Amino acid sequence: MLLILRGIFLSLFFILVSVFGSLWSLLRPRNPKNCYRIANLLAKSSRFMGINLVVRMPENAEKIGPAVHIANHQNNYDMVTLTAAVLPNVVSIGKKSLVWIPFFGPLYWLTGNILLDRDNRGRAVNTINTVANKIKQGHLSVMMFPEGTRSRGRGLMKFKTGAFHTAIQAGVPIVPTVVSDTHDQVKWNRWNNGEVIVEMLEPIDTSGYNKDNVRELMALCQQRMEEKYQEISAEAHRHGDGAIKRDLA
Repeated sequence: MLLILRGIFLSLFFILVSVFGSLWSLLRPRNPKNCYRIANLLAKSSRFMGINLVVRMPENAEKIGPAVHIANHQNNYDMVTLTAAVLPNVVSIGKKSLVWIPFFGPLYWLTGNILLDRDNRGRAVNTINTVANKIKQGHLSVMMFPEGTRSRGRGLMKFKTGAFHTAIQAGVPIVPTVVSDTHDQVKWNRWNNGEVIVEMLEPIDTSGYNKDNVRELMALCQQRMEEKYQEISAEAHRHGDGAIKRDLA
């Protein structure tokens, strides 16, 4: 019964957010502030999924300024966990096909997120160059997923260089955000689905890097994110296991 009720409620919630969010965004289409407000609204649905969401941010998070944010990408639940750590004027870069997803696609575009044509390398490079210039001018920050795909329980996958080239070209720091392991954690027919930790790390300065040593920057970021992923996943699972046992008792 809980599975059915939760499925109906969450389906209605996401459809309503998509429809009314798109209509509201039409008042100022493609404005990055739209993304921040919708992202935080989506994150609130985590409680209806039985997730105890713990968000940790640096004390100076609101003052970071233009940056390239990077995060691990696990599954569709990122839409209600990672979104809790989205800062104002941060938009994401996603594949072009996202725009065709019913309800969500128009919302994704209208809220200022950037579509990347991965099948056309020339267009993809031009998009990244344009994004880097906008970041450099102080107009926005971007969220990118250096793994390039969902990990689906395979841990932190090997990074690609795109996000790091973008940060170097724009002359801005890298800001890593890590979400604890959520693979097979959420069961729709279980009331309490434990704890998920979302932690934003301190910005990493990119001023000492260029295209020749970009892989050193990438390796540094991957190491820090891997260490944090292991740390907070172990912590969340300790807390979550206890919560789930109490829920089933």
